[in-house]
Amino acid sequence: QVQLVESGGGSVQPGGSLRLSCAASGSIFRINDATWYRQAPGNERELVATITSGGTTNYVDSVKGRFTISRDNAKNTVYLQMNSLKPEDTAVYYCYANIRLTGSGPSRNYWGQGTQVTVSS
Repeated sequence: QVQLVESGGGSVQPGGSLRLSCAASGSIFRINDATWYRQAPGNERELVATITSGGTTNYVDSVKGRFTISRDNAKNTVYLQMNSLKPEDTAVYYCYANIRLTGSGPSRNYWGQGTQVTVSS
């Protein structure tokens, strides 16, 4: 059974850095497009960054220049490097990916379980 497993969250002071990982477990062919979302208490889930299968990236304005989304296709893993963190980045971060299960089969969408990021002094 395919799952997206996130890791790397935690608590950090303002200005600090964290790297989130989102790994596809189980037998898959490849991750197509992948997106990191975040949700702070009382807020709607917000798109943070997207990476396509070809490596094209896109970011919400509030994280441009501070966050970097990347992928390692050999490891079936997507990353979110977060630098210069601010208290307003505090949220649960979720990975969302479109995954092709076999070379000729269908693609399906999956959500990770979420990982907490807390930025506080």
